[in-house]
Amino acid sequence: MIIAERKDLKQITEMLEGRKRVLVAGCRSCVSICHAGGEKEVAIMAEALRLKAEREGREMEVSEVAVERQCEKEWVRGIERQVAAGDIVLSMACGVGVQTMQEVYPSVLVVPGLNTTSMGAPEEDGIFVEKCGGCGDCVLHLTGGVCPIARCAKSLLNGPCGGSQDGRCEVDRETPCGWEQIYQSLGRLGRLDLLEVNIPPRSWLPSRSGGPRRTVRPSVAKGAEERAAEVRR
Repeated sequence: MIIAERKDLKQITEMLEGRKRVLVAGCRSCVSICHAGGEKEVAIMAEALRLKAEREGREMEVSEVAVERQCEKEWVRGIERQVAAGDIVLSMACGVGVQTMQEVYPSVLVVPGLNTTSMGAPEEDGIFVEKCGGCGDCVLHLTGGVCPIARCAKSLLNGPCGGSQDGRCEVDRETPCGWEQIYQSLGRLGRLDLLEVNIPPRSWLPSRSGGPRRTVRPSVAKGAEERAAEVRR
């Protein structure tokens, strides 16, 4: 899942300056799970904006909406009426959702209410940990299901640095050493032999070096083209 956290209210109000009709748009997917942009957080944000405007003697009408996934245009198109009623959208989705919303409604300014931080998972109640670097060349089969790119502070591929102590990272003593976790996982799996496999210097071509990545599923894309052609006919 994508992990995000709310921007500071001062920064948000600065982005909304001069606007009188604000739509706060939430997402019921990832950011809802990490308690940053779901329906509850949308309601809190909307009320905070109303109260702040009232205290400052400003006129501001704030409405609320939430869609299943802001990263999918089909869901975003379903709130056309609410978007048209405002003069700005405060998106409480991840950065992907913000961009999708702006693409669907190019004549209405869409601003982010969250900072997108990482891809991860819930560790326990209220704690979310980055677990994937999205590098495009997964080596989890060699590292016991623990990502060395995201879980090691230095993204080392062939063992730990010399600075970890007692299983903790030297960069942050509150953070477990990623390679200690890899070692423990491989030990439980009976595959410590995989530590002897040399992971070659990484090619970052599948990552961000070539610009925005695009994934195409040929059969799905072809089906979509055929359906679009039928509609045009």
